[in-house]
Amino acid sequence: MSAHRIAVRYAKSLLDLAIERGELDQVLHDMDQLKASLSSRDFYLMVKSPIISTGKKKVIFDRLFKDSLNKTVNSFLQIMVRKGRENLLPEIVDSFKEQYRTHKQISPVMLTTAVALDEKTIAQIKEKLIQSGQTEKNVELLVKVDPSLIGGFRLEFEGKEYNTSLAYRLEEMRKQFSTN
Repeated sequence: MSAHRIAVRYAKSLLDLAIERGELDQVLHDMDQLKASLSSRDFYLMVKSPIISTGKKKVIFDRLFKDSLNKTVNSFLQIMVRKGRENLLPEIVDSFKEQYRTHKQISPVMLTTAVALDEKTIAQIKEKLIQSGQTEKNVELLVKVDPSLIGGFRLEFEGKEYNTSLAYRLEEMRKQFSTN
């Protein structure tokens, strides 16, 4: 079985257990903490390493997370280590977050603008996206600033991209002039 399929199954099991216990939001928070920990190169390499023994990994996970993560997530991590699946942790975390969004009907949307936007404008954009019917009932808006856009914005969600940036329009005009 592929690593992706295994990760999806583990994530689904954790999601179902969290829903059953009424701990879904806490487990999501803990998965975000794990994701942040995995951004540490040393921790990531330890998780992926086949050389470090299961016993040592259990001790490391206990020391790092016993007091900071919820009991359900700690038990889940111990099972993963015992089964030798800890190397799939990055994929499981990503799959869990994806399944959480699906369960909560949340669409992740990336908004890139040339200048920083105020909270009111961001809220209006979220509302327009929801009203458009092209996203789920809830929108998780990730905002980035990229001055190279010159003006306008780029919106990416569900495999689509809407680019109204000045840089994009100038590039399109350049292409038209070069073909004529």
